[in-house]
Amino acid sequence: MTEVADSPATGKTVADARTIGVVGGGAVGLAAALALRHAVRGRYDVTVYDPALAREPVHEKGRAYALARGSQLMLGVLGVWDRLAGDVEPVTRMRITDSRLGDAVRQPLLSFDEEEAGDGPLAHMVEGDALIAALRDAASEAGIRFVAAGVSNVEASASRPARLTLADGSVHHAALVVAADGRNSPLRRRAGIGWTGRSYGQAGIVATIGHERPHEGVAVQHFLPAGTFAMLPLTGNRSSIVWVEPEDEARFLVTLDSEDIIRAVTRRFGDTLGPLTLLDTPRAFPLAIGVARRFTGERLALVGDAAHIVHPLAGLGLNVGFRDVAALAEAVAANVRLGLDPAGGRVLEAYERARRFDVVSTGAAVDVMNRLFSNDIFPVRIARDLGAGIVDRLPGVKRLLAREAAGLTGAAPRLLRGEGL
Repeated sequence: MTEVADSPATGKTVADARTIGVVGGGAVGLAAALALRHAVRGRYDVTVYDPALAREPVHEKGRAYALARGSQLMLGVLGVWDRLAGDVEPVTRMRITDSRLGDAVRQPLLSFDEEEAGDGPLAHMVEGDALIAALRDAASEAGIRFVAAGVSNVEASASRPARLTLADGSVHHAALVVAADGRNSPLRRRAGIGWTGRSYGQAGIVATIGHERPHEGVAVQHFLPAGTFAMLPLTGNRSSIVWVEPEDEARFLVTLDSEDIIRAVTRRFGDTLGPLTLLDTPRAFPLAIGVARRFTGERLALVGDAAHIVHPLAGLGLNVGFRDVAALAEAVAANVRLGLDPAGGRVLEAYERARRFDVVSTGAAVDVMNRLFSNDIFPVRIARDLGAGIVDRLPGVKRLLAREAAGLTGAAPRLLRGEGL
């Protein structure tokens, strides 16, 4: 159990500008705390604020993440990856089909294998509770302070430290505040940062499935007219499903009993892995696309879902958040190394510049893919199948796509290349 500090008594002021505050104790928030602790080399303390820190990370049950190669390398530098030994499953191959629900045979339209990634597996799957536990343990060992309280308000200016008012009325100060408080980020709203986005009218159902036969590290993604259905390998004879349906249908499906859900899953996936069993309670999450109009404010940086959200069909959401973390830590390290303010000068401007294009282009690409594959219009179907078939016959293009998904192309931040700051 990770040690969690109590919030100070109501009304007390903690005036320490040698602190960086991270609001949000999910995977991106904890990774941000670790990366910033690494970046400042002991010159600043790091504190994470989140009421959920008082609980074990059961809120992540049923969720799993595909960690790209760049994310794996960063977690290695931050002392997290080795803690996940036994909890990660390498994805050695991905098969993508474009099919209808009743199709008895679904030939792969496009496939990738680990040789095309060039640096090990295409990705590693890890369950959310295991990832959060490893991040918490690493953060605790690194001397990061946990405060199990929410932040109700932040006041900041360029000339003085940010003032954080906690839910119990106590006040903390920080040189830099990182908002990792989710897609409905209260800190983003209070900073007056606008949001551009829309709902897809879809929901993603997540659950863990057991199966009789081994998956052999193969991830399968079926593009169906209602939305994508993915079966992603976990440790043992288990897989994580990400199943996209119209929102009303998804809400209905998660109310079914386990036998009916397994019948629906088998109808979409088939019986290639033998009989299936439901291992946890399915949950549905509304799907949307969105991006903050700015990623920064006075002494404030937005990361992860607080800055942007994307459709889960490409499994990029957490990895894009980790790219935020790596870019922010690199910008902060450059200033702190010179003895300067971690939020001063052009630190936040550099972070914004480093992330804006990647976030917008990634979101747009995933949005186009979702629109292209989530319909059954015959001419569109023919065109997309033809295009995917051509890509499948071009090894160089497939290698580039695999490396792009791994976060290994372009000028990646040092942490994503496995380098310290």
